[in-house]
Amino acid sequence: MSLAILDYAGGVLKLSGQHEEMIVVRAEGKLECINTMDLGFPIGLVEEIGEFIASSEVQLNPGDVVVLYTDGIPEAFDINKAQYGLKRLWQVVVENRQRCALEIREAVINDVWQYIGTMKVFDDITLVVMKQK
Repeated sequence: MSLAILDYAGGVLKLSGQHEEMIVVRAEGKLECINTMDLGFPIGLVEEIGEFIASSEVQLNPGDVVVLYTDGIPEAFDINKAQYGLKRLWQVVVENRQRCALEIREAVINDVWQYIGTMKVFDDITLVVMKQK
């Protein structure tokens, strides 16, 4: 289990917590992946995590999209046991970046469900999409 803390003020998103990479798609379509490996320590493995906590700041401009997700999305399998993968996730977000956050989220979730078809979901699928106004 991990805990991610997002703090937003003045166009700056501050992320603390170790989990999957944070995806940032700039308004013009440039993709950035923010590594969270050094931003925390998974909860429950040690009693005191204070020394492991760090944060990263990302400047957001109008039209920028931020995506947080659990590994159940890129690790979802199709009927041939091929994973959905990060590249496909990135592509769907980039292609839909002009839409509102809710529509981007729906596009990703619909694409994942279409990809897995009749396969069983083996992991949680959690997705948070934010868009700078």
